Amino acid sequence: MDSPILLFDGVCRFCNGFVQFTLQRDPAARFRFAPLQSKTGQALLRQWNLPNDLSTFVYVEPDRCYVKSAAILRVVKRLSGLWPLLYVFMLVPQPLRDAVYDQIARHRYRILGREDRCRVPTPDARRRFLD
Repeated sequence: MDSPILLFDGVCRFCNGFVQFTLQRDPAARFRFAPLQSKTGQALLRQWNLPNDLSTFVYVEPDRCYVKSAAILRVVKRLSGLWPLLYVFMLVPQPLRDAVYDQIARHRYRILGREDRCRVPTPDARRRFLD
């Protein structure tokens, strides 16, 4: 695995929106993506001994993985533009960051709804998706 992988809830419109946001701001195509519900997503959860929790993003690097707010902040740190400035939020204690993350995750379907199935990426983005 040479590229970091972002695992996300494939039926969550909020999560899919973040994936689209990331695709548009990752011109170097550093990131790969997989729904948590996919074979790759499930295998990576098992590999890292993580619970099968669809309410979290998981950011996987070759030797480490991050969940919740740390995962999101690791992603924005590598985006183009001014987005890496948001990495300053890593200075906020993790329990506080994750409490905010958990509130958003708990209401994510209410905020933007959910898809009936995992969204199929555009042909251009498809090469960056693992499943």
